Amino acid sequence: MTTRPDVVLRGGRVIDPETGLDAVCDVAVSAGRIAWIGNGVASATVDLDVAGQVVTAGFVDLHSHTTGVAGNRLRVLDGVTTALELESGFTPVSLAYEYCAAEGRPVNYGFAASWAHARMEALGNIGPQSRIDNFWGNIAAPAFQRPASPAELTAIASMLAAELADGALGVGVLLGYAPHTDPQEYLRVAALASEAGVPTFTHARDLADFVPATVIDGAEEIVRAAGETGAHMHYCHVNSTSLRHIDRVHELVNRAQAAGSRVSTEAYPYGSGMTGIGAAFLAPERLGERGLVPSDLTYAPTGEQVASAERLRELRATDPGGLAIIRHLDESDPADRDFLLRPLTFPDAIVASDAMPLTWPGEIPAENVWPLPPGAFTHPRTAGTFSRALRLLAADATGPVGSGGPLGLTETLRRCSLLPAQLLADRVPAMRRKGRMQPGCDADIVVFDPANVRDQATYAQPIRPSAGITHVLVNGTLVVRDAAIVPDALPGRPIRATPR
Repeated sequence: MTTRPDVVLRGGRVIDPETGLDAVCDVAVSAGRIAWIGNGVASATVDLDVAGQVVTAGFVDLHSHTTGVAGNRLRVLDGVTTALELESGFTPVSLAYEYCAAEGRPVNYGFAASWAHARMEALGNIGPQSRIDNFWGNIAAPAFQRPASPAELTAIASMLAAELADGALGVGVLLGYAPHTDPQEYLRVAALASEAGVPTFTHARDLADFVPATVIDGAEEIVRAAGETGAHMHYCHVNSTSLRHIDRVHELVNRAQAAGSRVSTEAYPYGSGMTGIGAAFLAPERLGERGLVPSDLTYAPTGEQVASAERLRELRATDPGGLAIIRHLDESDPADRDFLLRPLTFPDAIVASDAMPLTWPGEIPAENVWPLPPGAFTHPRTAGTFSRALRLLAADATGPVGSGGPLGLTETLRRCSLLPAQLLADRVPAMRRKGRMQPGCDADIVVFDPANVRDQATYAQPIRPSAGITHVLVNGTLVVRDAAIVPDALPGRPIRATPR
């Protein structure tokens, strides 16, 4: 190098899944980019000895519902450098980008257009939407649940088209929350995405295995849309919408991929989900479809285990958007653990967190407060998804990360960084420089200790940050240094698509 770099990460094990690089060397960072990878880099303004640690591209999370500074600080302590809200999305996206730019973010951020928000506005005059809590509060609204008229469908499509022209990263479709939607509406949304050259990100409708009378099987609907419209259909958290029927769903996806359709999947490494307690599939009379009872739900605002169907009805009526943990699988049971691992090890499955907003029992602290005061409730996946994935997929039972596991270290990193970046790269130029450890790429970098990296968040203590994440850089700026948040570092940048 001819100029002094801003940061040097010295002597770490540098891994780049795209090129196959796996070597001990130095990484020099200048002007927000990776300037050089090799040996003997001259001293820098910030010179960090990372011997014995892994240096790799920061994790790209396609599925994050926590968009504020506080939640995103939990994310960077789990190695995330880009957190995107793509399953729910926002409408209008311009307002969401404005919020983030005005406050600053420690991670890169971006949004899909929201089918659910557009639908609420077109069918029920609910909107405009700008924050996800607006969605949760209206998920049980009768207007959102009913089929759309032809004029309403035209209005939905028009709103989504305008959002895509404004740089939305795709279309988020929360179809599972409005199960009476006409399948033709979903096909029209998929065709719109196909014309714009962006993916859809779908929370699937009910599987026929759960609801035999469903208008169409949720998995078949996604692969059908891919085949009929040519759209890239991304299947969100296939683990929690498929559960013990995952093999059948995987077979459908395999067939679609073999036929040339673009269908991708994602999963998170937990046996419990989380959503608004007013969701259609959490009605007391429907819990049995998924083998659930009311006590399988924990209501976030009070931390209570729901005691009865009567109490569940009360909570759904008074606070439909109140978040609830849903225990689907027993993570300590070997058979259920196998169901947890299958969607994570499916070929080219992406690791994505479905990170949830923080629920505070009393006064909500300021966004820039750190450390977070105790008491917030969320799903542990908000703080621990990627560290947990490293341990589950790239370590044997007793060894450090990199010692074995179902996938091994390089492949696990590929699913956490490179694959999600590639998924968006066709229409999003910024993503072509992310998920990679190569000169010229963005200096979104995570450094972790393979012997100690692990998730620490639990269902009882969900905001405990992950351990073993030593340093994190976003656009060349240290946001985590020596395993601690850098409080004034908010270098995140907006990620937007280039409209056709």
